[in-house]
Amino acid sequence: MPRGAARVLGLVVGWLLVLAGLAALVLPGPGLLALVAGLTVLAQQYAWARRWLRPVKRKAFAAAAQGVQSTRNITFSVSGALGLVLLGVPWIVQPPAPGWWPLAERWWLPGGWSAGSSLILSGVLAGAFIGYSIRRFRPGP
Repeated sequence: MPRGAARVLGLVVGWLLVLAGLAALVLPGPGLLALVAGLTVLAQQYAWARRWLRPVKRKAFAAAAQGVQSTRNITFSVSGALGLVLLGVPWIVQPPAPGWWPLAERWWLPGGWSAGSSLILSGVLAGAFIGYSIRRFRPGP
């Protein structure tokens, strides 16, 4: 890939990861870790990204380490990741609205496959990050 195209691709990927990380701070998903990934990519090009990377990475890794310190935390985290995946399936399958649904049919599972796939992707990424955190931060026996 030519140098200019590689730079543009890196910038696009970095900014998409930063935006996804910022969104995932308030939405379901591993926000701090996506933010670290995006800043890591952008740090190749920008000094400001290198400055921001260290404190964000420290905070993300501290949260990841704290999240796998106990079996209870791991259980809740894995349950949440699995819940996101299971929650996304109906959006992709699009079953008809049940009889108890009080709103119009168009308000049943709004967003369609894009909402469902983003929920599933968030759950899968969260599961991968949980696995990484367990391997990296979980104290041995």
